[in-house]
Amino acid sequence: MGEMVSGRKQDEGAFEKRIHIMNDEGDVISMCMTKNNSTTSQSDSKDDQNGVNRTPDEWLPITRSRKGNSWTATFHLLCSGIGIQTLSLPLAFVYLGWFWGIMCLCVAFLWQLYTIGLLVSLHESVPGTRYSRYLQLSIIAFGEKLGKLFALFPVMYLSTGTCVIFIITGDLHSVALVSFIGGIMAIGYCTTLWVLFVAKGRADDTSYDPSKVVASEAGRVRSILNALGIIAVAFRGHNVVLEIQGTMPSTPNRSSAKLMWKGVTASYVIIAMCFFPLAIVGYWAFGNKIPANGGILTALSTTLHHHSSKPVLGVIYLQVVISCVAAFQIYSMVVYDNLERVYASRRGRECSKLSRMGIRMLFGGLTFFISVAFPFLQTLALIIGGIALHLTFGYPCLMWIAIKRPAVKSVRWWFNLGLGFLGVVLSLLVLVGAVWNLACRGLDANFFHPH
Repeated sequence: MGEMVSGRKQDEGAFEKRIHIMNDEGDVISMCMTKNNSTTSQSDSKDDQNGVNRTPDEWLPITRSRKGNSWTATFHLLCSGIGIQTLSLPLAFVYLGWFWGIMCLCVAFLWQLYTIGLLVSLHESVPGTRYSRYLQLSIIAFGEKLGKLFALFPVMYLSTGTCVIFIITGDLHSVALVSFIGGIMAIGYCTTLWVLFVAKGRADDTSYDPSKVVASEAGRVRSILNALGIIAVAFRGHNVVLEIQGTMPSTPNRSSAKLMWKGVTASYVIIAMCFFPLAIVGYWAFGNKIPANGGILTALSTTLHHHSSKPVLGVIYLQVVISCVAAFQIYSMVVYDNLERVYASRRGRECSKLSRMGIRMLFGGLTFFISVAFPFLQTLALIIGGIALHLTFGYPCLMWIAIKRPAVKSVRWWFNLGLGFLGVVLSLLVLVGAVWNLACRGLDANFFHPH
């Protein structure tokens, strides 16, 4: 076989290259290839920059960049996984005692770690397709109507409810440094607190008997439900796991799941090193004296305020604030992504910089107004968390069954079905306990007047 190549200029806009190939039978086959000049290439490049030739996924803040790695995933997971709810964990031990407190904390940790694994595996469950949003996965699993019904409100509600006042433009990958700082601050205040508790020792007349906290049987049941809610709500961030994985590159030889699992493993080892010492040492130091309203955060401004230096307390408060502000970047990105997706679907083009800034400013202003107008929302934390708790403990198991379709009545089918329904039941129980507790204690609705 042989081949000859000849070429001629066809016009000003293209160059024709003709290849002559001789096959085994001696016949000459001519093939023509046209190569566009640099003007066309420059035009395509400009179109890419303007978003003309880009896919809709590349218009949106979550999937605009696929340059993430296991390090950035670790930072995002730490920042979104450790929140101010962690400071209430010792309070759960007050109602459950040593054995059941540690047992429930261990079960909740393993349970939510398993559901994270399911979400990571479902991210690329269909070859060639990536589900980079919790809502997308829910629609694929349950259908468009049920998927939106089950996930749209809880995801948007949970993301909005977690946010505080801070605005930054960019995509999810671009705020990796902010997540790193937020993660360091979260680790910092958790570690500082339990080390401070060990250094100061136990409070006087410390008791660890749950039966002495609540006298009536009904009150005992209510306190147990609240304790389960405190532990369950402390584990958060499942509504952004798929979004974090969506920032990572994926190839046939190396899927994003491998990188994501490295980030999950590293981050949750650190999260365990924050949660367990803080809960156990905090309960050891205060016992039943932990304030029912606010937990350790309230104890900081009461008991510890008189026994610790102001600079140390100032550092702890500063770390808490920076951690909350940094976590806003992760959770708000879900809201931005959904709002920009609506804009892009209606206009058929990418959000302009001015529109993108307007969306962020509008959402930032709304969260600021809500936080100022309703400063008592922290007392409704269990109600707010209970409404969306199934996103963490229930839905991932049911979505895995719907998408993976394991053999009916197999071990994994029964296990995930049971775990999924238990997650939904847990969400309902926490909600019932929170409403019950609110009905008994009342609500101080101090609008525009924080205490």
